[in-house]
Amino acid sequence: MASEALSRPAAPLHRTMGRALRSPWLIAAAALLTLVLHWAASSSTPTAFIHLWNWLPALLRGLWVNIEISVLAVALGTLVGLVLGALSLSTAPPLRTAVRWYVQLFRNAPILVLIYFTTYVFPFEVKLVNWTFPFPDWIKVVLGLALPTSANVAEIFRGAIQSIPSAQWEAAQSLAFRRSEIFRVIVLPQCVRRMLPPWMNLYASITMSTSLASLVGVHDVVDTAQIASNTVARTDFTILVYFTLLALFFAYCYPIARATRNLERRHERH
Repeated sequence: MASEALSRPAAPLHRTMGRALRSPWLIAAAALLTLVLHWAASSSTPTAFIHLWNWLPALLRGLWVNIEISVLAVALGTLVGLVLGALSLSTAPPLRTAVRWYVQLFRNAPILVLIYFTTYVFPFEVKLVNWTFPFPDWIKVVLGLALPTSANVAEIFRGAIQSIPSAQWEAAQSLAFRRSEIFRVIVLPQCVRRMLPPWMNLYASITMSTSLASLVGVHDVVDTAQIASNTVARTDFTILVYFTLLALFFAYCYPIARATRNLERRHERH
């Protein structure tokens, strides 16, 4: 009996370890770690790590620029997308058609093209009366990323509204609720819960797309890594610094992806 009691907890632990070992991201991380450790056995690697330690604060400052751009782009795109999503359900056919074309255009446009588009379409400085104000490249990148964000949020919002059963509208109307009250009190809270997982996935995707900002002159983490690589001028350091870029983006975006999956599972249970 004692041996049977002691053996009972082993099954859940075994299943947990089995699931962990079968996890694709864990296998990929272990393979990458093995590759890095094997490469780290070379005699010149300690010097590369010393250079990386010296450049790490600059890389983190560059990553903060990417995070700022992603937050501003998603915030602006979300505000515009919510308006467009509501307009896509308008009773006016021309308005619905215009919103549908906007959504299709910017959902299917390459993000790099949109970044170049906003970089060169908008002026480099704005003149207002006797004052001249610069139009920084990072703001143009924010606008370029906000365009696909707004299109995707509009589609997410439209789908969330249409997923609410019509019986809820009819029941609320029978209780003398006005349409605005139904939307604010009954529909919108459910839409927020249903929109949150895809919205978080969209934010992670936009954050990774901010790595393109360096192509138009923004001093972000990728640009910092390029400067560091050219300054140190060592092949081992170049490999190490780009491994570090992968690790930084993974460390920031992967928890968002895990939180998204947990929210999706919770939504499926309810």
